[in-house]
Amino acid sequence: MKFCISKEPLFTSLSSVCGVIERRQTLPVLSNLLFTLTLEKLIITGTDLEVELVSSVIEDLEVSEAGDTTLPARKLLDICKNLPDNAKITFSIKNDKATVTSGKSRFSLSTLPAEDFPSLEQISPDTKVNITKGDLKTLFDSTSFAMALQDVRYYLNGLLFEVSPSKIRTVATDGHRLAISDMDKSSGVTAEHQVIIPRKGVIELQRLLDDSDEGISLELSSNHIQVVIGSIRFTSKLIDGKFPDYERVIPVIGDRIVSIDKEILKKALTRAAILSNEKYRGVRFTLTENNLSIQAHNPEQEEAQEEIMINFNQAEFEVGFNVNYLLDAIGCVGEDVVELGFADANSSCLISGSEERNNRYVVMPMRL
Repeated sequence: MKFCISKEPLFTSLSSVCGVIERRQTLPVLSNLLFTLTLEKLIITGTDLEVELVSSVIEDLEVSEAGDTTLPARKLLDICKNLPDNAKITFSIKNDKATVTSGKSRFSLSTLPAEDFPSLEQISPDTKVNITKGDLKTLFDSTSFAMALQDVRYYLNGLLFEVSPSKIRTVATDGHRLAISDMDKSSGVTAEHQVIIPRKGVIELQRLLDDSDEGISLELSSNHIQVVIGSIRFTSKLIDGKFPDYERVIPVIGDRIVSIDKEILKKALTRAAILSNEKYRGVRFTLTENNLSIQAHNPEQEEAQEEIMINFNQAEFEVGFNVNYLLDAIGCVGEDVVELGFADANSSCLISGSEERNNRYVVMPMRL
């Protein structure tokens, strides 16, 4: 196996694929990338057995001898990254060694057999979704922060992706907060479909997306999601479980709705958070007539208090929240004015923009 390639297309491809490689692996071959070389193109594959990324390279590629092997992912990425711009890189693989040369630089890397490299099973998609890179990025960015991390309720360690003929929705929750993002658009599907994408898959897919209007191929099967973005094919197993009935935790808001300038509220919360308990991160909201008071304190007996003028004429009440959860939700509202809705002093807070309700966030109260 022997070929020569320019640094730029190789580095771009390696950067796209290496994110899926875990630094600590139970199988040594999972620390490697699979290189499959034909006379026309180089195919680079990385996997952690749950998520697989495949990148095809045809640009500035000169093939002398086709073949396949696996090469250490991180080492190869670092070598490529630190070579000069416009460098030409030659690979020559014999037996279990790969020789990589560029100019006067020479590296000898250990390889593992290509036949030892695992691959995800071929998927048979039953649903194809019409969506752009920008729209999918918006949906993911608006909700992914609320995914759980290593929760025993494994179905929370991911993102719910719902698609119907006229709407696409993403939902995430860690049990303490809930994020919902809706997009009203024709999806090209004929029936409702609901899958849970694992956290690792969501993060890797977000890295591949941008704000462009370029259409992408998104296909769903009973066990997998596959997305083709340009020369990169992303495949992930799905979480096999039932997502909780999130509609039940959305509070029914009465008259306790407060509209506040987003930046004023963010800055007030950020300042108050400085003196909040480092472990619990709690702040107390006290709503009185035309006034919102935000208080925080910590075990060192330090206190912070912020006052914001609001339009509020309901009965006075107090409620506590995790300030980080509030800031995460408010930061995703794409308007200058946010609305905070409360059912009562013991209920969750419903956060949305004042004009549109496509993005909605629920933060559970906490005892202070």
